[in-house]
Amino acid sequence: MTAREVLVVPARLGRWVDNFVARHGKTELAVVTGRLAGRAADGSTFGAARPFARSYDGPADPAAFAASCTPPPRWGVLLVRKGGFAIARLHGDEIVESKVGQRHVQGRTKAGGQSQQRFSRRRDNQARAAYEAAAGHAERILTGPLTALVCGGDRTAVEQVLEDPRLQHLTAVRVGPWLAVPDPRRAVLEQAVADACSIAVEVTNA
Repeated sequence: MTAREVLVVPARLGRWVDNFVARHGKTELAVVTGRLAGRAADGSTFGAARPFARSYDGPADPAAFAASCTPPPRWGVLLVRKGGFAIARLHGDEIVESKVGQRHVQGRTKAGGQSQQRFSRRRDNQARAAYEAAAGHAERILTGPLTALVCGGDRTAVEQVLEDPRLQHLTAVRVGPWLAVPDPRRAVLEQAVADACSIAVEVTNA
């Protein structure tokens, strides 16, 4: 048996569970380690986790579980890859301020010797400037008492941005899951917001 993860919008969780039952047979629901869990007659299982790394201790009911999956009142998104970033501050599911930007960072080269060293220094300087620009916008946008920060993109790039002294306050509210995104653009940011608010369901088919 192999497990896979799917993201389900809270409003569609009830339909998703109904489809699971239709495919796998009668399913027993329970709350296990803070997740809504299901075990079907054919041995297939699922575990649904609330977004923003929050635990669940309510009834084993899809409607009640979905109703508990509301986004925080004040939270943020930080997406960084080499040459691009996207930042947003949100109230609930509404983006109230955001910034998407691109910076040129050269790709790798096959040149050797001193040319390679000069190229590497130039590339490092370009990446550093891009991260500093992202940190500057993050300081401006991710203000106030945020209750959660969801990150994605290139892990090393995100870590370097968050190492900026101006953003130390964000470390304490950083939550999972990690968002795997392409070069940040407006559409990528909007999809990242939707993914961050979705229920992560791990499914194991018998």
